[in-house]
Parts: sequence; C-alpha cells; structure tokens
Amino acid sequence: MVSDWHFFYLHKKLMMKKSLFLFLFAFAIFNAQDKRFIYEYSYTLDSTNKADLQKEMLVLDVTQSGSKFYSYQKYRSDSLLMIEIKKQQNSDSEILNFKPTYKGKITYTISKNYPEFKTFLHIGMGNDEYKVLDDRKIIWKINSEKAKIGEFDAQKAETEMYGRKWSAWFTTEIPIQDGPYKFSGLPGLIVKIEDATKTHSFELKGITKYVESKKLEVPENLLVGNEIAVNYSQYKKMYLELLNDPAKALRQLINETGANFKMFGPDGTEVKPADMLRKRELDAKEERRKNNNQLELDLLQ
Repeated sequence: MVSDWHFFYLHKKLMMKKSLFLFLFAFAIFNAQDKRFIYEYSYTLDSTNKADLQKEMLVLDVTQSGSKFYSYQKYRSDSLLMIEIKKQQNSDSEILNFKPTYKGKITYTISKNYPEFKTFLHIGMGNDEYKVLDDRKIIWKINSEKAKIGEFDAQKAETEMYGRKWSAWFTTEIPIQDGPYKFSGLPGLIVKIEDATKTHSFELKGITKYVESKKLEVPENLLVGNEIAVNYSQYKKMYLELLNDPAKALRQLINETGANFKMFGPDGTEVKPADMLRKRELDAKEERRKNNNQLELDLLQ
C-alpha cells in the first residue's frame, strides 16, 4: 500500500518534471525568436520546360510579434538604396539620382501576425500597393515518415493548398509554427516543402540572428503610397482583370495625364501612347505564355 507521504513525493516529482518541461519549452520558443531563416526557392515558370529551373534566396524574419517572408535580393537592393539616399541627402545637391539595381524576381512580401497567424500578401498591382488578407486555412495531415533535412530531424506532413498538393518536412527542434511563403500551422518550423510536380520548392539553407534595420528618412517624392487593404476575393478579381487587360493601369495613367503625358524609349526618342499600349499588351501576352506555372494555380480558377 502506498503511503500518503510517498504519494505526495511522487506527485511533487511529477509536477517538477512537468514544470521543467514547460520551462524548457517556453525557453525554446523564446530562444527561437528574433531569427532569420534563409530559404532557397527553386521554381519553374514554364510547365512545358521543367529543365529551366529558377532559384532565389528568400528570408523568413521571425520576431515575437510575427514574421516577414521576402526576397533577400530585394532586401539587399533596398538597403543599398537607403544608404545612397542618406548619402545624397547629406550632400549639397537638390536632385537625387539613383542607379537601377537588380531587386530579384520575387517582388512580393508575406507577413504573418502572431499569435493568430493572420497572413497577408503585400504586392504591387498596376499603380498601387496592396495588403491582401488571406484567411484560407491550411489543413495538414501529419504522417509517421521521418527524415534528416539538412542538420535537422524532420517529420512529414501533407496538404492541398493553392491548387497544388504539397509535401512538407517540419522539425520540432525549432518550435515555431511557421514556414516559408504562407505556410504555417505545424508543430515546428517547416524546413522543406515541395509541390507534387516538383516545380516549386522551399528548403532551409541557413539560420542567423535577426536584427531590425534602422529606418532612414526618405524624401516625400520617393515614398510609395499607403497600402490598400483588400481581402483575398477582391485581390483575385483584380488579378484576373489585370491578367485579361494588362494595359489597364497604363491606359488609366494616360487618360488622367492627358496631353501632358509623354513616354520615351531606351534610345531617348518619344513613343506614342498607342504604340506603348500595344507593346504592353503584346509583352504581357508573351509573359503569360511563358509563365504558366505560378505558385498559386487556383488564382486562375
């Protein structure tokens, strides 16, 4: 028969173990914050030419309040631009001149707010910038398959999302329910995710500490207007309209400017608005023909 004292001792020991586990788990979560996770994004734009594989390094910055996912090349380019702005602001010149820099092919940003994991797409369309709330829920199916992904022990999960079937590998060694792009909701960081056609994949390549950059004052004439908040249905409607009428934004700009609107080609010669509109439509048609394998296929449905 177990004595009351012995029962108290066992209960106290179990509570201490539980408290230690909760402490270690909370410490792990806290320790995982303020980190920059670097992913390699491999993708094929043309489904008929899978050999033409594109690659770009993207980063997932994680803080206590949320995360931000964007192109490292864009971050680097924007940082250099800010340095140049600051440099020219300190000069005597009243005119600011900037050399164009390569910003990468991935121009959107994905942000998630913790702890609700509200997910937003930040993207430019036409002449405006948009903040798109995507409240579609990702339903995961976790199976028993495990593997070593890089230096981490990972477990497999599957989902159907954005018109594709995805296989993801997550690790509980990094207890963050987040991952690249809009993916989140697993019991650990997603270290690799790939669609069934193997034409879109994200894989973790490095981890470093995230330090927020100091913001520099930017001249008003270079500031981008405030983002327009829309939901996913509104964004999809605008996306399809732009796809079917790629010259819409340029046409609106020409109509608003009127006779004062002038455009010049690479050689400095003036180009008629009608010719520019025709060129924009032809270029967009060719672009659509080549880029037929976007990540979110359900945008076209």
